Amino acid sequence: MQGYIKVDAEMERAVARVTASFPFPDYFDPELSGHITIAQTVQRYLDPGARILDFGAGPADKTAMLAALGYQCTAADDLQDEWHKRGGARRRILDFAERMGIEYIPLDDGALPDTGKFDMVMLHDVLEHLHDSPRDLLIGLLERVRDGGYLFVTVPNHVNLRKRLAVLRGRTSHPPYELYYWYPGNWRGHVREYTEGDCRALAEALGLWLREVQGTHHILGKVPRRYLRAYLAVSRLIPSTRDTWSMVAQKPPAWVAKPELDDAEFRKLTGLKSWGELAH
Repeated sequence: MQGYIKVDAEMERAVARVTASFPFPDYFDPELSGHITIAQTVQRYLDPGARILDFGAGPADKTAMLAALGYQCTAADDLQDEWHKRGGARRRILDFAERMGIEYIPLDDGALPDTGKFDMVMLHDVLEHLHDSPRDLLIGLLERVRDGGYLFVTVPNHVNLRKRLAVLRGRTSHPPYELYYWYPGNWRGHVREYTEGDCRALAEALGLWLREVQGTHHILGKVPRRYLRAYLAVSRLIPSTRDTWSMVAQKPPAWVAKPELDDAEFRKLTGLKSWGELAH
């Protein structure tokens, strides 16, 4: 470990176990890619043995960190990213999850567990890929969380330092256009990234108690080494420039889902008389 994040011996052992078993060795550096900060966040709210659903888990790398720390983990993903379909990646992911004691549900041929089973549902780097509102998805997932349980979301920061500097230089804050243009099939990249205000609005719209929202680092590995110390210094002074937002919200007792707005709420919230006015 290079010392960017303080870890205890238990976390060191978890990192070593996951690194030794993970089937894609060049995929991540646990210290630079958010795995440790995600695990530390979970530890602040739940004790080992708690039940966690990681939705959109991909190769279950972040899920595995928690499994190695003693949590009961279920992972779910459609495994339809382009790289999931190549080189036997899907089978390697499922085999890795089994070795780590993770129940993995491929969403193309499985169903999520019944309601009220989990202490926390996590979505890491998922919401920014959705082409539609996350409302229905998150309501369905929260129905599978016990009263008093948690929603833990991480999303890219739409106004991080790199993107602010890019826009000031007249460049795009979106992925390179060539990547978007040549992407095979339906676009699976980022559709809408988030700000701190978006995270707060999401928790409020879902009727949850917001416990924390803070800037964090999940892609330090993409920062050139010669700039890393300067980047960390700036982001310590201005946390809103960090690359990722981390939000934890709690499900209140007797929580009731709100699937839509009535007419009065719609007009108050948007100032519009109908959705059709958005086209003008």
